[in-house]
Amino acid sequence: MAKDESKFWQEVNKNIKQISFTRLESWASAGVPDLLCYNEKGKFFTIELKVEKRKKLIFSPHQISFHMKHSNNTFILAKALDPLAIKLYAGKDILKLVSREPCTPVAESWTKVQEFLVNVT
Repeated sequence: MAKDESKFWQEVNKNIKQISFTRLESWASAGVPDLLCYNEKGKFFTIELKVEKRKKLIFSPHQISFHMKHSNNTFILAKALDPLAIKLYAGKDILKLVSREPCTPVAESWTKVQEFLVNVT
């Protein structure tokens, strides 16, 4: 999974140019999202990168806890392998994603995700 997410990070960095990203190596602090982000409005937010496997997103208990505790300006960027799709979810929706309940993304496609993140306040 880490290899897939590493490749996904390269896609994010290539496709979303208007956001400043700092990739966090969170081996020392379980559950911390993959990216610390900063937009032109001066707002910080985090993004957890997930590559869908077997039609579901898999989260560790630490990742779930982080998003439940920090539900504002945290996001989950998911890439489905079949069909290829990019979806951005609000961190507050992590329990819906875990339980596979219907969950509406806040943005889909690279263009829409970038537009959304540029306007995070």
